[in-house]
Amino acid sequence: MIEKQNIEWKENWRDEYLKWICGFANAVGGKLYIGKDDNGNVVKVDNIKKLSEDIPNKVRDVLGIIVDVNILEENGVEYLEIDVPPYSNPINYKGQYHYRSGSTKQELKGAALNRFILQRTGKNWDDFPVAGVTVDSLSDSALNRFRKEAAKSNRVDEEVLHDSIAHLLEDLRLIDEETGQLSRAATLLFHPTPEKYIRGAYIKIGFFKSDNEDLAFQDEVHGSLMEQIEKSIDLIKTKYLIYSISYEGVSRRETPQFPLEAIRESLMNAIAHKDYSDATPIQISVYPNHIVFWNAGKLPEDWTTERLFEKHPSKPYNPSIANTLFRCGDIESWGRGYKRIIDAVASYNLLPPIIEIVSGLMITYYTDVHSQLKAQKIDDKYCPIIEFVVKNGGITNTDVQNIMKVSKPTATRILQSLDSLLEKQGTSGKGVYYRLIGSLKAQK
Repeated sequence: MIEKQNIEWKENWRDEYLKWICGFANAVGGKLYIGKDDNGNVVKVDNIKKLSEDIPNKVRDVLGIIVDVNILEENGVEYLEIDVPPYSNPINYKGQYHYRSGSTKQELKGAALNRFILQRTGKNWDDFPVAGVTVDSLSDSALNRFRKEAAKSNRVDEEVLHDSIAHLLEDLRLIDEETGQLSRAATLLFHPTPEKYIRGAYIKIGFFKSDNEDLAFQDEVHGSLMEQIEKSIDLIKTKYLIYSISYEGVSRRETPQFPLEAIRESLMNAIAHKDYSDATPIQISVYPNHIVFWNAGKLPEDWTTERLFEKHPSKPYNPSIANTLFRCGDIESWGRGYKRIIDAVASYNLLPPIIEIVSGLMITYYTDVHSQLKAQKIDDKYCPIIEFVVKNGGITNTDVQNIMKVSKPTATRILQSLDSLLEKQGTSGKGVYYRLIGSLKAQK
């Protein structure tokens, strides 16, 4: 047994450990052991019988919840087990809301606390009504775009599409049932100036000549989210991307420096998953050899950036916004968006993008393998290895020997040094090869 999400060890009881119990109750429950050191060894606890009687009363009086306290024995030494069940309603310790995440306890404050309270009440931030926004004040062009795209996607009943605006919004669950007011999602999606009600609901796009130079030029995209989608894509395509020219016979071909499918998917993810309670706009930074998408969004609890590129359920940060975008065909459901990104960059023979958590979610695409490796501080001499993997889907030790003109032990050391980019497949023998990690990590 080790300390983890639902297990914590303490040598002696202190009343401040009520915070840990609060954290377990607000998460998935857990067990707090009194009488174990950091290595899990049992140590003697004074007055253990009295503690087993006092602790349940303190928990009840301070936190208002019930826990089981058991006296256990190991190697002839007694210790306490405090078994904390998860609670569906928010639990506070003297006005503080604590939460167990991984093997640590954190106090929830600000936006994180608001999200937690909303989740426990069964509502999401984008479901709440906005006073003063009426059906008549919504943008006709935004509503028309939805109807047009939803008809193509075939994800909305045709009768609903031709019904009144109010009935359409009701069908999309964008009207609060209790108040009859339009929700935050409806305001963001369809109001011509949602920033009157929700600050930071726009997109900034800027071009930089290099990482070390100031902004060369920029644009801000305002209006309803429905209209921001098309405006942003058009701006990126016509003003910010560089195209290479080629010919197939007499036909001229223009290829953008980044795969448009990946660019669009990242924009849609930013719009659907942004934390709109944060007043910072979505930011897209374009450079000669890379493009960065940033939004003030959060990953689902206990998710890592790597999981985004694995098969995963769809857990949108703004379910009502995401549902509307899905109905009109702008996004996919079932968590397939990042697979589409991987497929798009693979068609360009590029590395998977780098995803980081930097006060929000940031995803970076590079125009070529060499530029990305340089940014990740990978030695240039290994570029042929990574290019081989990108082109062929994997690489063996023998391939590395041939490419680098080195011995088998040296090839093994090289592959081990590239563990931030490559992951081993198979255990031994000829079946062993190395492939790209789906989500690449930035080098520290």
